[in-house]
Amino acid sequence: MAKKDVNEMSFLDHLEELRWHLIRIVLAIVIVGSIAFISSRFIFEEIIFAPLEMTFPTYDFLCKCANFINVETTFCGEKIPLILQNRTMAGQFSADIWTAILGGFIISFPYVIFELWRFISPAMHANERKHSRGFIIISSFLFFLGVLFGYYIICPLSINFLANYSISTKVDNQIDISSYIGLVRASVLASGLVFELPIIIYFLTKVGLVTPEFLKKYRKYALVIVLILSAIITPPDIASQVIVAIPILILYQISIYISKVVVKNQLKKEKKGMI
Repeated sequence: MAKKDVNEMSFLDHLEELRWHLIRIVLAIVIVGSIAFISSRFIFEEIIFAPLEMTFPTYDFLCKCANFINVETTFCGEKIPLILQNRTMAGQFSADIWTAILGGFIISFPYVIFELWRFISPAMHANERKHSRGFIIISSFLFFLGVLFGYYIICPLSINFLANYSISTKVDNQIDISSYIGLVRASVLASGLVFELPIIIYFLTKVGLVTPEFLKKYRKYALVIVLILSAIITPPDIASQVIVAIPILILYQISIYISKVVVKNQLKKEKKGMI
């Protein structure tokens, strides 16, 4: 049966269309997640638990920086003072399953974006579809960049600080595996989504909810929010907060430029329509 024109589709037709896109997204995540589950030994040993080793690239780099400026730091230690443990029967199995699902989502993210674009693209004009073809590539690039930032910056900074923080020598850091994986998962996923800010601003500007003037006017408030966010997701030291805040502020500035371009193009179209 021929596919209905988007203008002829009812609300229920749109829901049915969305349902099939969501089903394909879930199937993609399950398939890729199943492969990740099969490869779980490699994923845990080489990726998830890698920030527990002092040979991790971030620790090595920060240790060299500290030695260069002759500052004492925990980044040059022999090992992370932290012991992982499992205290529930299904703890390790649950960690395996949820890590596989997260891995499935991260790896299949470009396909997830592709399916969402396929759902909204019929409502766009031909010219808009033409100019939005790079949307999948750009949004995927930003997401993966955010994931890498979370994994190589936020994760090791948080793990190193929290593992070395002590209120007394009588207390050992014996951390439940779910707590550790939760920190890694939150750092990676949150960073990936935060790096989608320019894409979000693009669509908000397209629908008229955001303008460049609005973003400029509230830039100082955005700076405060970014610093608060940095303080929440990183250890409470100035260096870590600055490291996290800088890329987010750069993304905010890029978002202002994108908003300007969108508004400029819309004004051009309106002028052409008046001629």
